[in-house]
Amino acid sequence: MSRHVVVQHIDRVAADVLKGLADEGTSTVHEADGRRGAFTPELRPIQSGARIAGSAVTVSCHPGDNLMIHAAVETVRPGDVVVVTTTSPSTDGMLGDLLATSLRAHGAVGVILDAGVRDAAELREMGFPVWARAISPQGTVKASPGSVNVPVVLCGQVVEPGDAIVADDDGIVVIPFSRAEAVVKKAQARTANEAAKRERLAAGELGVDMYQLRPLLEQLGVEYR
Repeated sequence: MSRHVVVQHIDRVAADVLKGLADEGTSTVHEADGRRGAFTPELRPIQSGARIAGSAVTVSCHPGDNLMIHAAVETVRPGDVVVVTTTSPSTDGMLGDLLATSLRAHGAVGVILDAGVRDAAELREMGFPVWARAISPQGTVKASPGSVNVPVVLCGQVVEPGDAIVADDDGIVVIPFSRAEAVVKKAQARTANEAAKRERLAAGELGVDMYQLRPLLEQLGVEYR
């Protein structure tokens, strides 16, 4: 039995749930899901101001080889985020503007790449969001087998095909498929609560009073002089 597969059909998070997650952003979504799912910060956006959410199409590649990203393109559906990892660490430029053009044509809204990206200026100009480990002119070959739509591990998180991926300037968060709908509702409630707190703070109320922190300060031995 082959160790390398392309799984063509996966379950996906509903479009309205993904929109809600994108609107709330990674920091709020992370808090709403019990402070779970945040990628460690090795991967950074190559652009500024992009905010996306989509169902994960996962890709496992040999380092320095983007064959399986090409193989993944035909599995992409509108609203997907392509999540690429390598079997050992890599900073080679595995994604450029041509491959991004192909992914966008099939509906991908962005790429999470645990490797390097090339053609960064072109990617920014075309407005295709990418979060990557590095920017590098080092190209890749197309020679080694891998897999598409299998569980992958990157930046401290397991990503299953179809999980919700949220990414913006603050970083990247994964929400398991089964929790996505509940998390977006919690995130929206959190945003409404924060709006009320923002009004109180803007009016001059102190955080130590709003959050009732004075008893804690006293308990910790903090003295006012």
